[in-house]
Amino acid sequence: MGKYNVTIGLEMHCEVSETKSKVFSSARNEYTDVANSNIRPYDMGFPGVLPVVNKEAVKMSLMMSEILNCRQPEYMYFERKNYYYPDMPKNYQITQNPPEDCVGMGGYIDIQREDGSTFRVDIDNIHLEEDAARMTHLYDTSIIDYNRAAVPLLELVTGPCIHSAEDAVAFLEYIRAIYQYCGISEADSKKGQIRCDVNVSISDDDTLGTKVEMKNVNSFGGVYGAIQYEIKRQSELKDAGRYDEVEQETRRWDEESGTTIRMRSKVDAEDYKYFVEPNIPKYKISKEWLEEIRKSIPELPYERKSKYMDKYGLSDYDAGILIKDINTAKYFERCLELGVDAKMAANWITGNILGYVYKYETAIQDIYVTPERLEVILSAMDKGDISSKQAKELFFMVLERCEEPKDIMKSEGMQQISDEGALSKIIIEILDNNTKQIEDYKNGKTNMFDYFVGQVMKMTKGQANPVKVKEILTDELSKR
Repeated sequence: MGKYNVTIGLEMHCEVSETKSKVFSSARNEYTDVANSNIRPYDMGFPGVLPVVNKEAVKMSLMMSEILNCRQPEYMYFERKNYYYPDMPKNYQITQNPPEDCVGMGGYIDIQREDGSTFRVDIDNIHLEEDAARMTHLYDTSIIDYNRAAVPLLELVTGPCIHSAEDAVAFLEYIRAIYQYCGISEADSKKGQIRCDVNVSISDDDTLGTKVEMKNVNSFGGVYGAIQYEIKRQSELKDAGRYDEVEQETRRWDEESGTTIRMRSKVDAEDYKYFVEPNIPKYKISKEWLEEIRKSIPELPYERKSKYMDKYGLSDYDAGILIKDINTAKYFERCLELGVDAKMAANWITGNILGYVYKYETAIQDIYVTPERLEVILSAMDKGDISSKQAKELFFMVLERCEEPKDIMKSEGMQQISDEGALSKIIIEILDNNTKQIEDYKNGKTNMFDYFVGQVMKMTKGQANPVKVKEILTDELSKR
């Protein structure tokens, strides 16, 4: 943490992408690159339009509130947050006003670090609101896409209780996983479904220093970088005796330069003149409905992690990697359904498959090597038809060519040599031509054994069964 006490608070905005329509509008709630195609008069702020609450969005937000151990309100209602900006043509946003009756208040969640330790994050509130339209600025022109207007948005606000960039990212990754596992949101930052505001302060003790806010950081890597940079910037000013230059201000994270850049000062909270939304009547949240929502909460990521460790014997690390993303967990579980050994599947997914996914910035559900194709490769290796080296070569050939594993094995002549007679003939020939190396081996240079294995592999172009090679080689050397 360094010489100063670092305090971080997060505001995580996540679009609820899994409802058919928007939160107060009947327009389709669907990601598309076609601008202004999913809109209704409400989204455009036409005169006389009225909001209609999406019950499914409320249900999902109450589910999230339960998972975060929050207190739910007796009555649900919304408020108007009044401000003028082109992305909100009504000149107000329908939202909830903390610390009033939000969908969830005063909760907490425990987060696991990679080293097995845990830390608790206090949840100030979580509230449901409508998103604004998307603005794109091109030189001296701004264009607006209203597809995002009125999309249901959950804003989760933590207390100032996180003390490192690593912990902040671990928290955000786990919350994203919960959204995915519960079918609330894809939580895809590439589609703009997740955005974060980050507050950072430093001090000599447990008191809070001057809070600096970074707005709309749209990736977890960006959150990590912004926090690290801001800690460094504020610490250097404090070291130089210039901490008074740290203002309560709003900054933005600049990906290119890896720095935060001042946007505006933020001395006082803005007065949005909140008042209760008159077109949405208050309604009671029944205990029966809350109980129904509690029972519908699916298996959460940490529960699935424990299952992977207890039932399949996976390591804490491997299980943690598999549950980070719902699609990775689904890929793993499909492999199990196909009969692939759990540890073998975990090794291939956490190594070769995710290595490819990260390198090429794709998604595991989009790569050509499906669980079904991976099973063909691993089954061939398990039967001894191909070696482990050939299995990896085949894996990358399938990805590169987008052809079936069996077709590539046939066209490339990928057949492991396991015939003892054929292997014995090759090994005897190699030993006959390497009498000096045999003498060295007999005199204690045991590494010569690997040399002989390498010669066999070279002669068979890697197709010799390594287990058989070692057995026959050990026997032949004992005779000389």
